[in-house]
Amino acid sequence: MEGAGATGQKISPLARELNRIFSNYNKHSNLLKKNLKETNKFFREIKQHYSNSCGASALDAGHLGCISFPNHEEEYLQATVGCTPYIIILGQNCTAKYHVVNGLLGERLLPVSLSSSGHPGACQGMGSCKRRRLRFTYGRQTRLSLALPGQYELVHQLAAHRGRWETIPDEDLEIQVESEDPAQRLAELEVTLPHHLLQEARILVASCTLVQPLETVVEDCLKNIAPIIVYATCEETLTQHQLDDLHHVQDIVPFPICFTRVPGSVRPASAEREKSALYMQLTSQGFLSSMAGSCSCGISSQQQSVTAKPQNVLCETFERLPRVLAAFARQVLQNQQVEAATMLNLVHCRCLDIFINQAFDMQRDLQITPRRLEYAREKENELYLSLMGIANRKQEEMKDMIVETLSSMKDELLEDAANLQFTDIIIPPNGEPVSSKDIKSCIQQIQELIVLRLNQAVANKLISSVDYLRESFVGTLERCLSSLEKSNPDISSHNITSNHLKQILNAAYHVEVTFHSGSSVTRLVWEQIKQIIQRITWVNPPAITLEWKRKVAQDAIESLSAAKLAKSICSQFRTRLNSSHEAFGASLRQLEEGHTGRLEKTEDLWLKVRKDHAPRLARLSLESRSLRDVLLHGKPKLGRELGRGQYGVVYLCDSWGGRYPCALKSVVPPDDKHWNDLALEFHYTRSLPKHERLVDLHGSVIDHTYGGGSSIAVLLIMERLHRDLYTGIKAGLSLKERLQIALDVVEGIRFLHSQGLVHRDIKLKNVLLDKQNRAKITDLGFCKPEAMMSGSIVGTPIHMAPELFTGKYDNSVDVYAFGILFWYLCTGSVKLPEAFERCSSKDQLWNNVKKGARPERLPTFDEECWQLMESCWTGDPFKRPLLGIVQPMLQSIMDRLCNSLDGKSQNLEDSN
Repeated sequence: MEGAGATGQKISPLARELNRIFSNYNKHSNLLKKNLKETNKFFREIKQHYSNSCGASALDAGHLGCISFPNHEEEYLQATVGCTPYIIILGQNCTAKYHVVNGLLGERLLPVSLSSSGHPGACQGMGSCKRRRLRFTYGRQTRLSLALPGQYELVHQLAAHRGRWETIPDEDLEIQVESEDPAQRLAELEVTLPHHLLQEARILVASCTLVQPLETVVEDCLKNIAPIIVYATCEETLTQHQLDDLHHVQDIVPFPICFTRVPGSVRPASAEREKSALYMQLTSQGFLSSMAGSCSCGISSQQQSVTAKPQNVLCETFERLPRVLAAFARQVLQNQQVEAATMLNLVHCRCLDIFINQAFDMQRDLQITPRRLEYAREKENELYLSLMGIANRKQEEMKDMIVETLSSMKDELLEDAANLQFTDIIIPPNGEPVSSKDIKSCIQQIQELIVLRLNQAVANKLISSVDYLRESFVGTLERCLSSLEKSNPDISSHNITSNHLKQILNAAYHVEVTFHSGSSVTRLVWEQIKQIIQRITWVNPPAITLEWKRKVAQDAIESLSAAKLAKSICSQFRTRLNSSHEAFGASLRQLEEGHTGRLEKTEDLWLKVRKDHAPRLARLSLESRSLRDVLLHGKPKLGRELGRGQYGVVYLCDSWGGRYPCALKSVVPPDDKHWNDLALEFHYTRSLPKHERLVDLHGSVIDHTYGGGSSIAVLLIMERLHRDLYTGIKAGLSLKERLQIALDVVEGIRFLHSQGLVHRDIKLKNVLLDKQNRAKITDLGFCKPEAMMSGSIVGTPIHMAPELFTGKYDNSVDVYAFGILFWYLCTGSVKLPEAFERCSSKDQLWNNVKKGARPERLPTFDEECWQLMESCWTGDPFKRPLLGIVQPMLQSIMDRLCNSLDGKSQNLEDSN
């Protein structure tokens, strides 16, 4: 039944402030839930897509496994994001706890006098009070019921149902000792009220410790909720049992506690001037930080920082509870959401970096693999022609070398043959003849001796010619083939092409170094030796003497044909070489076909990463980071308008996140493409290390109520500088200042390039100056890694390099744009170059630039400056100088011109 005082019409200041805090929490919680849900959906789709396609060969399994939540992070986020805020009230006794509830709701809903059992304080000491757990929830009608937590409502007649009431009857709060129903004893009293505070949060009051231990109560209450834990005291100090309970709670629950005194609590008169006994006790027990100073006012300045981990606090007077509890609740809830948003954003950034790195790898693969294949084909052909040339040249050389070798070695060979000890033949000691079979064996061994020595000489000559080719070709070519074979999964285990390359190189070695009985050269020599044997006719078998051995060796040497041997060797070399060359060509074509199919899939995946995966994930990352930033620092306040461009308006912002002054760029993306581009820009910019030549991006906030709620805007909060370069040149800058600005811009662009980024929109308006006229590059709206560029035509017409219009370009477009910027710096004017001013439209300007139109040379230009401009804006990107060369050139120009000016000034002073 509805009680007289339970209509929920009275709203205390504390309830109103808490309601606002809980409302913000729930609003941010919904954004976190949505982001987490979409992130999980994205990860599922990625895994499903690549597990069902062969794209995973390019996005390898190792990286694919990283496109997901680590288990512990996913569990934390699922348990944290979207939790209902609960105010959990603990205390020394029921009177203290009920005081807090009545204060929160602005109603005397719970009795704070003696209980029906007659015990003051309701559950002090070892009293018999057994009050059940209370849960306050929102409903249109006031209603009381008994229910098992998280289960079902009990059919039970409550005292409150028997008539109207202002304060919940004690009979309904207490567990009846005589009750035999265990469900009735475990049930909690659920109070439904049409109270404004309960629309955004719930209140849960712990049961008496006689009913359930405190740590068990808290542990049961922390499932899928965001707890604001309040511990109410009505005594000067806590008992040891109460302190032990609190230690158990803090061990179980990683959440801070707001300690508060309630009306009527015992306090000494000096409490306003001195630290109370309760404060000293809580500090000594480690519940309060001694560094926080006096806690009588609630939360210290150190604790109020949302970036710091929330700490326990003590509110010494109940009148101050609204302010203290509101600040405490805000800090606890913000900290929980900041941790969740930070974790979510780190996952986004890590996976996004994987995609970007994979895009680099895929782009490199698409560029390098065709070049490697062409290089392998060219180098193998060079090697083949070189080896074939050796085979053709060496035949005549080899013939002469064989004749020369036989001539120079003849005496040595004859002597060695004479002294040759035959194997497996018994030579009679008295010079008696031996059998014909033994004679043949002896002649064969003499022949083998001659062939062996000849082999060594021929091999050394041929191999020395091939070895220098091995040094010239093998290292780079073998590494190139190995890389091609490894990157093609179909043939990575076979290395067919590399084996054919080895056969080409070994063609020379196999001819002479590894002779065997079947060798064509050996057969040729053996045929000649057999002819020698056939010419020798014996009436009787000869005796094996030294002279006989010399005679056989001499006849063998004289009968060998050097020309035939040389021809046979080179012919065999060419045959092996041709065979290996043809096999290499066939295997390389097979390798190329395999890579062609693989590269088509890689290009499709590269396009998917650039157009879909990375932008989609970048948007989730922008949302999670922006949510973190708004939780930490709030929504920035827009000041006066500083300027506007094609894609946004820039406002003054006095301060944000401890930084001041700031500039705030508001962008309202008109469609998903612009959203994704903006998100990627933010990711690239935020991922950059801080650099003194780049404008610092402090953070971002997504404003869902921009323009009075008509649109959603992204607010980018940046470092604010004095003016842009356009304004600076109009106001007048000295030559030294202008040259220093040029150096600063080059340094900034070099840093972007070192991080793999291309700015693509270097111009006067995108260079900002501080009060000392030092330059910083801003507006990275078109800034992208080369691997993520889709070939879109972006930039400011007069600063755009000709190749930008083809869609195929690299970071040299920034060098071109700097050349145009340098022209303005050298002129000291913002007036358009004549060649551009004559153009009536953007299309005409672009056509003229493609035809070679460039800014004119002015009489005041220094020759070296003009040459530098011309080299930077040349139409051939490969002829533009590297910025690492431009920077020292600029420094040299600056030193020379400034020293010259200083000298002229000094001479003028001397003449005066």
